[in-house]
Parts: sequence; structure tokens; C-alpha cells
Amino acid sequence: MELSDLRNKIDDIDDKILDLFVERMNICRDIAEYKLVNKLPVMQGNREEQILSRVRERSPADLADGSAELFSEIMDISKGIQQRELYSKTAHILEPKLFLPKMARVIACPGIIGSNTEIAVRKLFPTQEIRYMNSFDDVFRAVEEHDTDFGVIPIQNSTVGSVSETYDLMAKHNFYITSMIRLEIAHCLAVKKGTSFMDITKVYSHPQAISQCSEFIANNSLIPADSLNTSIAAKLVSDSSEPIACICSERCAEIYGLEILNRDIANAEKNFTRFICIAKDFYATESSKIISVSLSIPHTKGSLYRLLTKFSMNGFNLVRLENKPIAGTPFEVIFYLDFEGRYDDIRVCALMEELKNELSYFKFMGNYSEII
Repeated sequence: MELSDLRNKIDDIDDKILDLFVERMNICRDIAEYKLVNKLPVMQGNREEQILSRVRERSPADLADGSAELFSEIMDISKGIQQRELYSKTAHILEPKLFLPKMARVIACPGIIGSNTEIAVRKLFPTQEIRYMNSFDDVFRAVEEHDTDFGVIPIQNSTVGSVSETYDLMAKHNFYITSMIRLEIAHCLAVKKGTSFMDITKVYSHPQAISQCSEFIANNSLIPADSLNTSIAAKLVSDSSEPIACICSERCAEIYGLEILNRDIANAEKNFTRFICIAKDFYATESSKIISVSLSIPHTKGSLYRLLTKFSMNGFNLVRLENKPIAGTPFEVIFYLDFEGRYDDIRVCALMEELKNELSYFKFMGNYSEII
């Protein structure tokens, strides 16, 4: 038999598989209608385990795992279809407030005047009052307790990756992301006027800025010292009588009367940071196209693959996937996912309902757009 004949046989089998797949999914829609009428959940008892056990028993030993994976994916697609059918007829789409920056009164910002976060705040809120906070946690608390209308926090840098402190606090607090803004960050080494480079041994800044400039620090044998914020580091240098330096923006150096010894000291020539704007309430706009969620999944074989398959089968493009450890647990993690979609898309709502019902932890964190 020729190769072409064998391939023709495979094509015939594939056609039969496709026809049976379509037939199965149509029956799933009928099952969804039955569950709707009888008020039954999509997931029922150990039905999935029973099917997989039967598949393994009927499969040759060397195909048992592959057969189980195939049917797991088929069942995930089935559940997704049922969830969409049920959601389209029973659930209410999330109703956000319209995000209009001009309606805001007070914005929470970590640090003091002169920080890069302040620049991000002013890009979003040109004239509103800024309330400066001692820490990132204070920003989240101010928003969560409705002491301020919005808060702005750095979340990701193009050179050194995510801001771990922000992710830790995202797991701790209740909030929604209303928008994201990207800024190009230019770091400089600044000192009190009259300080010689030869006299400097220690340089202060936020840990993120120190990481972004680690090569310059190491090449010049400087000792890095953490500060809560680049602007706080600049104020420290300005007030100190010691020959210390800071890493900050040129604007920050100017505000605190510092002398710039070196410009553009970041490891990468182009260095960008993303900042998120957060609120207590759910806001969105007509241009909102990124959805953020956080979740945890079972520590079982194939659980991450099955999670990602849910997004693929619904046609959603994942634009970011992060995982962070959960403090106080034996290496358990929370996943943070961003994907393209809108809150008023039935597929989005159905998927989030499915994840909320299946997982022990799931949080919808907003639908927003990125400002560049």
C-alpha cells in the first residue's frame, strides 16, 4: 500500500471523528437545555472521572494516557459549550461604571513628589489632587476603603520583569484595574551638589530601579541600598550630610536640587515600566480590550494545560501569564492572566463563570485598555 493510500485512510477516519465530534457537541447543547430546565449545574458528581476511567480501560496500554488526554479536552470543550448555553439564557452581564478620569477627585500615589509613578498619575489625571502614600500597601488600602477615588502602582518593567510587591498586594486586596499606562523610564545617578563620584560608596533607590541599573552599580563597585521609592531616595540624598547617591529621574533630581553625575544608567537602552490604575468599583470604557484575572489550579497532572486550553478553545489570545507563590503555603502559586476580550462578550462571561465554579480561587480584576 502506498503512503498516499494510508493518508487517504487517515483522512476518512478524521472525517468520521469530526462528524462524531459535532454530534457529541450538539448533544451537549441538549444537555445544557435539560440542566437549565431542571436547574442542574454544569459539573455533576464524578461524571468526568467515570468517563476517563472507562476510556483508559478500553484503550491499549500504550495509548491509555493519550486517550485520557484526548477525552479530557473533549469534555472541557463540552463544558465550555454548556456554560455558554446556560449563561446566555440565565446570567446577567457585568455592568461597569464608565471610566472618566475627569470625574476623579483624589488619586493615591506611592512615595513623594518627583517619582515616576507621579508622572504616570499626571498622564492619567492632569489636574486632580494627588495624595502621596508611604507604601504600595497604603495605596491599595486607600482605594479599597474608598479614601481615594483611584490609585496608581507600577506592575511590570521591560528590563527586570514584574514588580513582586504589587503582585503580593493584588492577592491581598479587593480592587479593579481601570487602565494601564506605559512610560519610558530614564534613570540617572544623582548626588548632593559638590559631591565627588570618587567619594560615593552607597546608592539608594527602590529595589526595582536598583535591579534595572544593576550593571552600572556592579561596574562601579557601589553598594545598593533599598528605599521605598526613587523620590524618597532623592529626598534622603538631599537631606543627608554623607556622600551618598540615588537612582532617580532627571526631573526628580531637579526637584530636590541634586547634581546628575551619570545619565541613562539602566541595563537596557530602552527601559519601560507599566503602571496600573486601580479602583474599588468596576470601571470600563468602549475601548477596554484587556481582561485580567487571578486564579489557582489543582496541583495535578495536566491542570495548567487544561486551563490554557479553555482560553484557546474560546478564541481568546493570552497576552500575559505570571505565577507568584502564595506566602505560608508549601510552594502553591497564584496565576495572573491577561487576555484579549470584553466584559460584555458572552464567551468571556461564560468562561469566567466556569472558572469561578471549578476552581478553589478565582478573581476577576478588570477590563481595561493600555495607554502608550
